[in-house]
Amino acid sequence: MDEKIICMHCGEIIEEEDYETINGEPICQECFDRYCTTCDHCGAAIWDSDSYGDESIILCSECYDTHYTRCNDCNCVIHYDNAYEYNGEYYCRECYDEVRSGDSINDYSYKPTPIFYGSNSRYFGVELEIDIGGKDSDNADEILEIGNYSAEHIYIKSDGSLEDGMEIVTHPMTLDYHLNEFCWKDIMRECIRLGYRSHQTSTCGLHIHVNRASLGKTLDEQEEVIGRILYFVEHHWNEMLKFSRRSEYSMNRWAARYGYENEPKAILDKAKKGDKGRYAAVNLRNYHTVEFRMFRGTLKYNTLAAALQMVNRICNAAVSMSDYEIGKLSWSDFVSEITESELIQYLKERRLYINEEINTEEEV
Repeated sequence: MDEKIICMHCGEIIEEEDYETINGEPICQECFDRYCTTCDHCGAAIWDSDSYGDESIILCSECYDTHYTRCNDCNCVIHYDNAYEYNGEYYCRECYDEVRSGDSINDYSYKPTPIFYGSNSRYFGVELEIDIGGKDSDNADEILEIGNYSAEHIYIKSDGSLEDGMEIVTHPMTLDYHLNEFCWKDIMRECIRLGYRSHQTSTCGLHIHVNRASLGKTLDEQEEVIGRILYFVEHHWNEMLKFSRRSEYSMNRWAARYGYENEPKAILDKAKKGDKGRYAAVNLRNYHTVEFRMFRGTLKYNTLAAALQMVNRICNAAVSMSDYEIGKLSWSDFVSEITESELIQYLKERRLYINEEINTEEEV
């Protein structure tokens, strides 16, 4: 005698061969139509009361927990791929735009389409971290009003490595534009007035991006130049450490070296195979730029100018010299060619140019 199939809900014998199951238990078609539904994500049958969706989607608990969340504002269900995170909460696109409107501090992942300023083949993007003065939208507005006086030159992002501050990021600018057109001095004065510090913290860095296209016409040429940049930094590590104003501990944590090798290509190969991620003195993880991360933050204009000029000088040497020539380049020969007044002043302050007593301004 065939075993009877009993509906788990109403207890009636199921006559038809075609019936549904929930968690492996049979349920008659009438009960299913009245009390059950199917998950829109995986197709599993579930009780109406166990649906974790909303009016636009039906979800079982497993699919909801694994793939979905709810908007913190309107409570609609959204797939994680379509969710926007802000201050640790998730939002749908419409609510995200509304919450973000009027907030001058972008998420750390924010990256707008770059706007290029100045006329040259080499552009520099600066990331300047400031701390202590607060992650404050009103303060950010004050800084943005100065920096974006005529066009969108800068934007501001949050940064989890800072205690109570934010990160000022420029669009790409030529060296001349940074030093002679852009209002760095005014921005730094305003940051100080608002209570921010950069050098005088244990958290802040100054990162300078250089566009890879300025280092060579082809990918192979760019790779050769980048290898010589890495070689220069490793070959003159003691001087670069002193120039950076960082401690060795801080450098190892935020901008570690790859390690010296006898030729540029060997250091480049080591960098590509390394596990330092972006926390390297020269970060190669960005597709369009090479990032010099070694410098400690500053709100002293001459120091910022000197860092930009130093990066430019290193790039010039790597572009114009052969592997053999850069291998023979001593620090004294390198600095003897420098003519920029800000860089010479800074090198003297750090005892990296001429060991003579000079008057120095305090770092901020």
